[in-house]
Amino acid sequence: MDQILTYAMVAVAVVLLFGASIFVHEFGHYWVALRRKMRVEEFAIGCGPKVYSWTRNGVVYSWRLFPGPIGGYVKLPQMVTSDLAEGKSADENLPPAPPLSKILVAFAGPFMNVVFAFAIAAIIYFVGLPVLVNPSLIGNVDPDSAEARLGIRQGDRIVAVNGKPVKSWEEINQITVLARTNVFDVAIERAGIRTNYSLTARVHEGIGLKWLNLDPYDHPIVGAVEAGMPAQSAGLAKGDRFVSFDGVPVLSQEHLIELVRKSEGKESTVVVERSSQRVTLQVTPRYDPKTQRGRMGIVFAGGVYEVIRPGPTPWAQFAKVWERTIGVLGALVNSKQTGVRASDLSGPVGILSMLAVQVKTDYRLALDFLVLLNLNLAILNLLPIPVLDGGHIVESLIEAILRRPLNWRVVHYAKTAFFFVLISFMLYVTFFDFRRLSWFRALLQRDSQVEEVVPATPTNPPAPAPTSAP
Repeated sequence: MDQILTYAMVAVAVVLLFGASIFVHEFGHYWVALRRKMRVEEFAIGCGPKVYSWTRNGVVYSWRLFPGPIGGYVKLPQMVTSDLAEGKSADENLPPAPPLSKILVAFAGPFMNVVFAFAIAAIIYFVGLPVLVNPSLIGNVDPDSAEARLGIRQGDRIVAVNGKPVKSWEEINQITVLARTNVFDVAIERAGIRTNYSLTARVHEGIGLKWLNLDPYDHPIVGAVEAGMPAQSAGLAKGDRFVSFDGVPVLSQEHLIELVRKSEGKESTVVVERSSQRVTLQVTPRYDPKTQRGRMGIVFAGGVYEVIRPGPTPWAQFAKVWERTIGVLGALVNSKQTGVRASDLSGPVGILSMLAVQVKTDYRLALDFLVLLNLNLAILNLLPIPVLDGGHIVESLIEAILRRPLNWRVVHYAKTAFFFVLISFMLYVTFFDFRRLSWFRALLQRDSQVEEVVPATPTNPPAPAPTSAP
């Protein structure tokens, strides 16, 4: 009963937080349109069939069934839109709005997302931000490896990768995965002395990942082994620390869940640390109809978050999101080099699922995710693509230069065509979102400790607490 109540509260929080992000975007369009004396016919959150609606001062306000792919809209008959997205206007004889008005209205939506993101970022600065305790300390170094021959030793700390400061293995992994090269400039610190190394990443062609050939000091820990599952048959035991899975160093619980999911039905080599000894086992994750994914059948010992107060400044948070967004777009453009594909992106289902995971873990993590979400909404909506706000801005700029309205049919058909492209792309990424639902479910079932703790060191590792896993 308690679990049902928890999930219900998480669901309500997700709807409110996601809805707030869409609302502020559409409110920006709405408010500026009214100030520019433009006709507003409808203010909608979501798309598809109406769940609830009412009319006030000639404007229909509605909450619709689906959160995507367009999130919501303000129906403005004086701006040429796709009838498929917003329906036909009740009055097709209205004169078109001046180009300046249309530019201001289109820009107002993304601008409000930036304002909203800044307000949330300011809150995070004052309340603090939980950071997963997984410091960038190096664990065991194979004495026969190139890294050992360079002088890298257990207990060394990675402080920068390609000139970017890092404090955790999550940050190291993100930089490595998105990079367009397999050679990295890695700064490693020992006893206050920093040394730079040129390290070549290893690549797993089968699952499209690359990683530095260095082990983290901390590894996910088995809290329990489920009876009758592959983990038990393989010989995994409570207290085992995962070192690698199918040759890939395990960086975190989320990382291991994803590796297991991609290895369903495939015999994989697992290396664990047990009683200070490394043990190699063979495990074949099998499909679990309950979770609809490949599983080994273990329960993790939980993660610990350290709350940093004050949190990062709004500018630092904005810079981090911008860098990450540009990194992902660059990785997609160079997918042959990075292994990052469009199927790795998230649509509405993936966004809502990740927001649910963050809400359940800690409200501050959910706020941090909202900063990312709102800034991405602003950036993506400003792309010069028909249907999006950036497309409206470009269209209006051309109209202002030519000093005449563009051909209505050309603009209408272009927007309709790109609407189909947008729908197709969203359906594509949503398909993979559904395939990842079991991964999201495993993260949602996890218990994590969010507390003030001393950052982990080789002599002071965080104490594990039981949580659920693959």
